[in-house]
Amino acid sequence: MEKHPGSLCTNPHEVYYQRMQRVREKMEREIMTQPNPYKRKVRVCVATCNRADYSKLAPIMFGIKSHPDDFELEVVVLGSHLIDDYGNTFRLIEQDDFDIGSKLHTIVRGEDEAAMVESVGLALVKLPDVLQRLRPDILVIHGDRFDALALATAAALMNIRILHVEGGEISGTIDDSIRHAISKLAHYHACCTPRAEQYLIAMCEDHSRILLAGCPSYDKLLSTHHKDNYMDIIKSWLGADVQDHDYIVALQHPVTTDIQHSIKIYGLMLDALVSFNKRTLILFPNIDAGSKEMVRVMRKKGIEQHPNFQAVKHIPFEQFIQLVCHAGCMIGNSSCGVREAGAFGTPVVNLGTRQTGRETGENVLHVRDADTHNKIYHALELQFGKRYPCCKIYGDGSAVPRILKFLRTIDLDEPLQKTFCFPPVKDSFSQDIDYILETQSALSIDLGGTNLRVAIVCMKGKIVKKYTQANPKTYEDRMQLILKMCFDALRDAVGLNCRVLGVGVSTGGRVNPQDGLVLHSTKLIQEWSSVDLRTPISDALHLPVWVDNDGNCAALAEKKFGHGKGVENFVTVITGTGIGGGIIHHNELVHGSTFCAAELGHIMVSLEGPECSCGSRGCIEAYASGMALQREAKRLHDEDLLKVEGMDMKLSEPITAAHLITAARLGNSKADAVLHKASTALGVGIINILHTVNPSLVILSGVLASYYQSSVQRIVSERALFSVQCVKVTTSDLEDPALLGAASMVLDYATRRTY
Repeated sequence: MEKHPGSLCTNPHEVYYQRMQRVREKMEREIMTQPNPYKRKVRVCVATCNRADYSKLAPIMFGIKSHPDDFELEVVVLGSHLIDDYGNTFRLIEQDDFDIGSKLHTIVRGEDEAAMVESVGLALVKLPDVLQRLRPDILVIHGDRFDALALATAAALMNIRILHVEGGEISGTIDDSIRHAISKLAHYHACCTPRAEQYLIAMCEDHSRILLAGCPSYDKLLSTHHKDNYMDIIKSWLGADVQDHDYIVALQHPVTTDIQHSIKIYGLMLDALVSFNKRTLILFPNIDAGSKEMVRVMRKKGIEQHPNFQAVKHIPFEQFIQLVCHAGCMIGNSSCGVREAGAFGTPVVNLGTRQTGRETGENVLHVRDADTHNKIYHALELQFGKRYPCCKIYGDGSAVPRILKFLRTIDLDEPLQKTFCFPPVKDSFSQDIDYILETQSALSIDLGGTNLRVAIVCMKGKIVKKYTQANPKTYEDRMQLILKMCFDALRDAVGLNCRVLGVGVSTGGRVNPQDGLVLHSTKLIQEWSSVDLRTPISDALHLPVWVDNDGNCAALAEKKFGHGKGVENFVTVITGTGIGGGIIHHNELVHGSTFCAAELGHIMVSLEGPECSCGSRGCIEAYASGMALQREAKRLHDEDLLKVEGMDMKLSEPITAAHLITAARLGNSKADAVLHKASTALGVGIINILHTVNPSLVILSGVLASYYQSSVQRIVSERALFSVQCVKVTTSDLEDPALLGAASMVLDYATRRTY
């Protein structure tokens, strides 16, 4: 199994890569905050070959153009941009108000692999004159197309610095070989994911010349995909009667290492789409060998005349975003399905092997061996109409600012000769993953009865920054405030060098963590029952979201950061305003069949005890919670039995549980009797837990934990069965278990999951 970059390892090569990454990131943090020390403008040439790479390069081009004091922009257009069969997409570049310095016709018409080779050769013949005339300081190249390989080869031989965008990725076809070849020719790298960064380091690229930027297209799609007029765009392409999430976007390209098989899959996909009988927008394939035959298959099946289909050569990227975002499903083998579609939670059916090596969100269903119509049809049935959590594996919307900062720091006077960082053969290094632990972070939300808190939490369990506001009384105000606080935290996270992997939510009440639903709330939080928390937060932030009960979150916090670390079976009991907790059994959190497990505060210890907030009597919470102690303190105060000599009480001061504890410590026998009964009730309840789930550790958390600990330990040793009398009862050392537990849901899941 492939290790995550942040996982512990003993392989000296992996340790070396991690060590290099830490050093490189330290250097990057330093240079990112420095002004450009090189006074003259940097002449940047951006070369675009096709409609797909322009969607990634355009945001960079706009960014460069918006900083004329720092950069001079030159644009070179070649490849399929200049072919009528593919929409003459160079016009889109002109419509975006870019001056095209050179247009190079480099495509040799043909239907086999030889035509691709001849196209590379033709580009190599034409490019030297253009590059010699433009004399750029840096050439920006994207991706893995054969045209881009010609660009990289020419620039490297002409001693022009190359910035390669989206290197280090794995897809599963000949594109991998081309992409890695370009990376070896490039001097600088702007990659999209931590895994791609690790692969570049593994390929011996200089760690100080690698920028983990994210995908530039995300800068545009995350800011523009929620347009009010999206239905107008959808209807303009698919007809006036089409409905939101009730159509399919299809985009299938040839696989040049097995052209005939990819043509067969294309035909089967078309048959399945016809049978599925949904409105479908199908785009023409790219210019690779085999594309002409695929178009012939499409026309032979009458797709262009079929009433359910709309076949197009090109769609402007801004409109394509809307179409993918609101589709019921996307099918084919385009990288858009595994990259951009994940940001919207759009379900995807990926056919064949062209993208199987890429990192994906849970929205992608692979049909690697797409050899039958029925298999593809069944995949459409499984995926169509679903919505998945938004996933930002490939970017967070801030790629272009990072790339521009990176370009400003390039020293044009340093030696041009590229160097490689080969790992040691025999030398070993001590393991050091501090940087990984500090930067991979989670956004935590804690919904309490009084306050709403949001925090940025790093892998070590350190709260980097915390935000606190009063919890609004209505659902609408509460959701609005949650999103505002999260947006503020995400903005600050960039400056704090924290990469947020997801959002964890801790809330009172009964929670269905599988669907992210609050089923029933506590009385302390109003308008908070039957609430879907995951969907609105995920849709707004474009991040995966986990939700659980605050007691369960406290147990998860102890498991990852506290006394429960490395303990297979333990129980956490929260002693605060109420009584709650969580159970870890065989290293897993126990939720129960109706998500009602670990309601520890409602274990009954008396048949005729005081009334509990749940409506029953004799629960632990009715004796030992902060509310119960406050109730007894008020009773004693009303009977003038609370205050004792040496006790400072102001007339205007509200009576709380703290007054009861203070009175007991100063010798008030009535207060001491109340606390003795509360401690006994809690101790007996914990004995019941020990006799039921047999944990090896009990952790008391909350404001009353330190007061109860010794009494509960004594009661367990005196009244429990002999086999559990030795179980240790300890108090938590964690400052904010709810926030840390919410973070642990994100950090444990997002850093261990492989696709």
